[in-house]
Amino acid sequence: MKNEQKRKNNFSTSTMTMVALMAAVLCVLAPFSIPVGPVPISLATFGLYVAVMILGGKNAVGVCLMYLLMGYMLLTAIAGRFVDKFPGKRGMCAFGLVMGTVACYAVGTVWMAVQMEISFSAALMVGVVPFLVGDVVKIIIAVWLGYLIRRRIRKAEYDF
Repeated sequence: MKNEQKRKNNFSTSTMTMVALMAAVLCVLAPFSIPVGPVPISLATFGLYVAVMILGGKNAVGVCLMYLLMGYMLLTAIAGRFVDKFPGKRGMCAFGLVMGTVACYAVGTVWMAVQMEISFSAALMVGVVPFLVGDVVKIIIAVWLGYLIRRRIRKAEYDF
């Protein structure tokens, strides 16, 4: 009984593996949908239903979070590389953030073009162009604010 209780409270290797596996299944299912009007029936919800049924609520939340975070990992990996390699060089850090955003735009534009059955250039016009100015403003603010906060943290002799 105690071992069973202990297992329920621990996030074991097998649980982590199942969460990762179900997140991968969700990645495969999510792009597919059944067009039935302005809002299609998404297989992403089906994937989440299956995850809940197999893993239970708490672990299915982990599946959902992992799925959402995977979309941001590409941007973070690229941008983080520049920030780590050129600390304090705001121009290079901004360039890294731009490159990470471009990578996300590229993947998202291809996905949108396939999903909507439109050309890549049409997908760019719908899914990228309207967001360019806002993303440039966010990058400028993030570089300025990030540099300011990081400098103050280092000045306080806190290292991370």
